Amino acid sequence: MFSTLSSQLQKTFKNLRGHGRITEENINDALREVRLALLDADVHFQVAKDFILRVKEKALGKEVLTSITPGQQIIKIFHDELTELLGGDTAPISLKKSERILMIGLNGAGKTTSSAKLAKWLKSQGEKPVLIALDLLRPAAIDQLVALGKQIDVPVFAPQTGSSNLLEVARAGLQWAQEQPGTVAIYDTAGRREIDETLLAELKDLKEMLQPQELLLVCDAATGQQAVSVAKNFHSSVGITGLILTKLDGDARGGAALSLRAITGQPIRFSGTGEKLDEWETFYPNRLAGRILGMGDVVTLVEKAAEALEIDEIAQLEKKIKSGSMDFNDFLSQLKMLRRMGPLENLLGMLPGGAKLPSTAVNEKELQRVEAIILSMTPCERKRPDILNARRRQRIARGSGRSVTEVNNLILRLHQMKKMMKNTGKMKKMLSKSSRGFSSSRLGSLIPN
Repeated sequence: MFSTLSSQLQKTFKNLRGHGRITEENINDALREVRLALLDADVHFQVAKDFILRVKEKALGKEVLTSITPGQQIIKIFHDELTELLGGDTAPISLKKSERILMIGLNGAGKTTSSAKLAKWLKSQGEKPVLIALDLLRPAAIDQLVALGKQIDVPVFAPQTGSSNLLEVARAGLQWAQEQPGTVAIYDTAGRREIDETLLAELKDLKEMLQPQELLLVCDAATGQQAVSVAKNFHSSVGITGLILTKLDGDARGGAALSLRAITGQPIRFSGTGEKLDEWETFYPNRLAGRILGMGDVVTLVEKAAEALEIDEIAQLEKKIKSGSMDFNDFLSQLKMLRRMGPLENLLGMLPGGAKLPSTAVNEKELQRVEAIILSMTPCERKRPDILNARRRQRIARGSGRSVTEVNNLILRLHQMKKMMKNTGKMKKMLSKSSRGFSSSRLGSLIPN
């Protein structure tokens, strides 16, 4: 996500920092490169133009030109302006009891899956969502929503087979939702073409009848400028209250995300980062701006870790790491914990400077190879790596379909990790001994910043 734009921006910033002094000339050169990068990332031309003008005005300010670190000042300006472009301090939806959310969008944008993801997210927030299937055009849409509802344990209203009157079905769904103990009703509608006046008129009637508190437009980020055109037409026709961006994991450019807010004036509420139901994020403009500029998004990374990992298993693993007694069972546990946090490519983008790392730095296939090697070991071998002699290593290589060299490298990595952890423990003990007789405040003053 945003890899093309991110790499180009970081290259530009590196060039700026290389100048001993920031002048209007080199700022103009840098902004010309940024403008081309924005357009290449499929950002709407007017949005790119306005963004560059705002950045230029601030970058040529006296406080930047006379600053000791003008390069850093300009990066901050970019971060602030990107945050503003994406929606400022936009907050997620805040729902009251018995509220209704209407999901709309084009065919194939991901409305049904997004409806289920939203329901799952609301459930995690303490709400009691229900799902109402109103897609009467796509044959498998109702069955899909029912199946997704079962996965997340959320009640689903499914109309009778052959139903064709949208308003009648919506009326029945509304009555059903009122009889449920749920707090929020999510209505999944059929995909529509923005130029289809008949379907848009039907959607207006549906909105009039349901009176939804939120009318969310689901947009496919990978469609670029088409997503912007769709959002503009839908908003002018029915008046949306927010957007959901899907398929951000498959779009290296990401221009739609930077254009939608500016064109529609409506906030991006959520983003879908994969096909799985838990690959769903609340949209925070300042966090995404940090990712685009290569600053990472540690807050979201920590939140994902807290959701995916159990405190007990983390504490147990930490204890083993500190004692330097890690074995291959612990190594395998680490891999499983990492996978539960989501796609590795997404996690990499949340680390400061992670976007600069080559794609081979985090490779799902490499993890699968490591897992295959460990699973080819006997329980005793995993627990006692020191017994892995040449014959055992050859057997493990044959069983995992890997080479003996790869098996040796993995064993070496475990030994190096254990050695490093032991050295860390010795250093802590040494610091502890040297600090006897000192107050904690005095010890703190001896540690360099």
